[in-house]
Amino acid sequence: MEFREKLSGYTAEINAALEGITRGEHGAELVGQAMAYSLLAGGKRIRPVIVMACAEILEADMALALKYACAIEMVHTYSLIHDDLPCMDNDALRRGRPTNHTVYGEAVALLAGDGLLNLAAEHISAAAPRDAEKDITAVARLFAAAGVLGMIGGQADDIYAEPHAASAELVEKIHRRKTGALIRAAGELGAVAAGAEPELFGGYTTRLGLAFQIRDDILDVESSAEQLGKSNSDAQNNKATFVSVYGLDEAKRRLEAETAAALAALEPFGEKGRFLRDLAGYLLNRSN
Repeated sequence: MEFREKLSGYTAEINAALEGITRGEHGAELVGQAMAYSLLAGGKRIRPVIVMACAEILEADMALALKYACAIEMVHTYSLIHDDLPCMDNDALRRGRPTNHTVYGEAVALLAGDGLLNLAAEHISAAAPRDAEKDITAVARLFAAAGVLGMIGGQADDIYAEPHAASAELVEKIHRRKTGALIRAAGELGAVAAGAEPELFGGYTTRLGLAFQIRDDILDVESSAEQLGKSNSDAQNNKATFVSVYGLDEAKRRLEAETAAALAALEPFGEKGRFLRDLAGYLLNRSN
């Protein structure tokens, strides 16, 4: 199966599952509608796709993998809602649509993010199929990645980093946590679904997460808000990025190097790793 076809298949399955979740009792509440607004707004679904692809390589129960994939996308979407708030990056555009708080107001947007974070844990622990040992490990891995030592810590460092004083080491630390932690967790959840060692894909996902953020930093400079489907907030907010620290040419070199390292980490998987290799190439050349 060609890469694009397989990617579309994963994405369609994930989107259908997310739509099913939001059609439940949560949809009757205003905050539930705000949750669905952002969760169903599209996006690349890279994190849940990685969960599915890693699980399939290991011949996991794909229904269990889909459950974990939906949970990680809920956590990711919650982080975007909160990132866009006026007290954070104050963005008006996300995934080609007005941001959650510009539609529902700041208070409801804040609660919508909280609701998605809670729903992720609820979904893993309550939804079928049930596998208590795997579910416990999945919750632990996902919420550790999303927490103070992972994504939240990276976001805090990102807010308070002085762009002109930030070192290359600090920028890398920020993005290994802010962006990279959830991408690494995606590989972990795929492995957990198969009952395998969670760190099995760590070499690939760690490098891929950094490459993903470097590409984001480059696009923030080279593309328009219309092309990106979101505001160019890093440039507007004078954030510390790979481009601001390294310059555009060196950032592009780092992007190539991190992508090459991600591909090298897949060598033990042979032909089974083909989709993940193609995914790294796709993300290397993406335009949004």
